[in-house]
Parts: sequence; C-alpha cells; structure tokens
Amino acid sequence: MIDRRTFGQAVGTGTAAVSLGGLRGVPAAPTAGQGGASPSGPAGSFPRLRRIRAGLLDVGCAESGPAHGPVVVCLHGWPYDIHSYAGAAPLLAARGYRVIVPYLRGHGITRFLSDRTVRNAQQSVVALDIVALMDALKIEQAVLAGFDWGSRTADVIAALWPGRCRDLVSVSGYLVTDRKANLEPLPARTEHTWWYQFYFATERGRKAMEDRDRRRDLTRLVWTQASPTWDFDDATFDRTAAAFDNPDYAAVVVHNYRRRLGLAPGERRYDGLEKQLAARPVIGVPTVTLDPGRDPFTAPGGGSAYRDSQDAPEAFAQAVVDADRPAAPSPS
Repeated sequence: MIDRRTFGQAVGTGTAAVSLGGLRGVPAAPTAGQGGASPSGPAGSFPRLRRIRAGLLDVGCAESGPAHGPVVVCLHGWPYDIHSYAGAAPLLAARGYRVIVPYLRGHGITRFLSDRTVRNAQQSVVALDIVALMDALKIEQAVLAGFDWGSRTADVIAALWPGRCRDLVSVSGYLVTDRKANLEPLPARTEHTWWYQFYFATERGRKAMEDRDRRRDLTRLVWTQASPTWDFDDATFDRTAAAFDNPDYAAVVVHNYRRRLGLAPGERRYDGLEKQLAARPVIGVPTVTLDPGRDPFTAPGGGSAYRDSQDAPEAFAQAVVDADRPAAPSPS
C-alpha cells in the first residue's frame, strides 16, 4: 500500500516495489523513515539542478544517472516538489537510467519566461510544459512516472502524444480530469475531503495562498490529512515548502483547481487539446498503476475504476514479467 505524498516511498515497500520491479527491474529500496526521511531530518538530495529554457518556461530540474541511459521523467504532485523523488532517483540512476525530475510550473526555481504569459495550469498546458522540456533536452521518448498532478500530466502525455511515452507509471491510475463530471455533486464525505479545492475557489483561499505563513499552514495540513501515518519532521516539510515560495505559485495552484471546477477559463489556443481530453481518451502505452492504500482522496480498488481507460493489458503484464530483464544496463 502507498499514499499520494511520495513516489520515493513507493519504490521501497510492498506492492509498489513489485510493480516498479515489473516495469524495468528497479530494486527495492531500504527505507529510512517515512517518505525517505530520517528521524533527524530529510534524507536524500539532488547533486545538481539544471535550468532549461523550454516552451513558456525556464524549467528547473534535477538530473541524475548516465547521460545516455534510458530516460525516466518523474513528475511531482501538489503540495509537494521534486524531493518526493529524492529516494527513488538514485535507485533508478544506479540501474542505468537517466532520471529527470522537473519542478512543475509555479514551483521551485521554475519561472515563466514572460510576465505576459497567463499563469494557466489547465491539464493540457502542464503536459505541454513537459513535452517542451523533452524537446529542449532532445529526448524523443521516456518513461513517465508521477503522482497527483504528476500522474495527471503523465497520463495526458501518454494519451495525446503516446510516441513520447515509452512506459507509464501512474499513482492512482487514470487521472485525466473529467471537467463535465466535476460539475456534479459527490457524496458529502468525499466533498469534505476536497475542502481545499472549494477554499481556492474563494478570494479568501487565494489570499491565503499568497500569504507565506498561511500557505505553509495550509499545505502542512494537507500533508497531514493526505498521509495520516507519515510522521514527517520540520526539516522534511521545510525542504519542500521552499518550492512554494515561487512568485507564481499561488496563481498557478488557484487556477488549476478553479479550472477543474469550471470556475476559471482556459486559453482558447488549447481548446483542441482540451476537447480531446474531454472525450476521455484511452491510454495505449505499457502502464503500471499504483493503487493507494491509505490515501483519503482516492479509494483503493485494484484499478477497477480506471481499467477501461488503459487499453494495454498484455503490454502491462509483459512489463511485470520483464522484471529480471531490465532495459537499463546494470553498472559493472
């Protein structure tokens, strides 16, 4: 069982380790406290950060592993950052992968190239950011892995540009937002769980996100609620919360959630992509899905809720069978 907070822990324990091993023979990781953090402070860091001009952004990202290894792009969620992969990245690098972990728009050291660019966070746009990053790095195809916003972004790329996604690893499965369905009410308990989305729909919520202290209080509460068994320390939270001080963070986050609820417009130039996503496109690339166990936001179900949207059961099974035949060369 896993929760949504970190893909790094997913490599280390239980079902997730089996699934990742099935994808490309990634070994299980020894755990060092919850979320890859030791009791005395956060464990793991990235040896180097790069900045790459890509599309509308100057993207900040971590990179590890051999420059010519098969590429894995790891995508974080909200309210998290690249350090969700501080445990997983070195494991993948040790297996010969080139691991790219970018800060999504509005996070960390990623910046917009122009003050005139709309601080848009609709799902097609965030996916285009990653395609542009791959183009800038001359990466034709990569394994795309993510959770939360990262799962959604990877899913969108796999659905709209399948040639760019060699394999997909998606925590919680098919997360392409169904904006039409989002207009309908959910059971009261479910609506209560998503309290912050409604908060962001208000001016009070926007102001809270723009205020550093209130933003930190809010995101720390979400960490606690999303991962009730995670006993993280101040240093672990502070390391990630630094990414929330990006000057565009509040605008990007608020637009993302308002857009999902039909309360904020998108940009017309992306209407064609959004129309394709509204049709709930099937994902046909080889896929491993990781089902949450204690995540209050997504009920576990062995993938039953989204299985019809992922049309590659044989390829998925073969990916698991290939655990002992990794694509990446083992270091000598």
